Amino acid sequence: MAQVIRAIVLIVTALFPIVNPMGGAPVFLSLTTDSSPAERRYLAWRVALYSFFMLLGSMLIGSHVLALFGVSLPIVQVGGGLVVISVGWAMLKHEDEEERKEIRRTADAGLPLRKAFYPLTMPLTVGPGSIATAVTLGANLPHPGGGRLLIALLEAVVGSLLLALYVFLCYAFADRSGKLLGPAP
Repeated sequence: MAQVIRAIVLIVTALFPIVNPMGGAPVFLSLTTDSSPAERRYLAWRVALYSFFMLLGSMLIGSHVLALFGVSLPIVQVGGGLVVISVGWAMLKHEDEEERKEIRRTADAGLPLRKAFYPLTMPLTVGPGSIATAVTLGANLPHPGGGRLLIALLEAVVGSLLLALYVFLCYAFADRSGKLLGPAP
């Protein structure tokens, strides 16, 4: 039992800083300012559901897709790390107002439900860095020949579910956290 809890904690702690629902909540709020609180909660539920399936799918079939295309896991790890570094560097160097206008222009192109997958789930919540991390975690799952496959699947489901729950809570109540933080300078 301790090993199962340790594996779940590993999945959550490895993906949590990259998924970063608390950091995405203000962006979610700015993209859904015209939505009612009920619509915002429904949209947050959809984003959490899509995030759950994307993370779980990346963990369970990501390494198989890589093998199909002949891509090794270290290449994905380095590539995912470079993407995270690139995004972080761009965030340091970009002007906030210019980026907000571009995101809002993209988001205003469709109905609120159309925003649930793009741009809210992919790339805001589950981007290339979190997919690369999930594939790396999934590559360490036991193979079908092992007797621990069912437990490893349970660990992946519970870890992804905990992250999706936190995404829902952060996004659904982003208006409350926005009130606490106050307006942007």
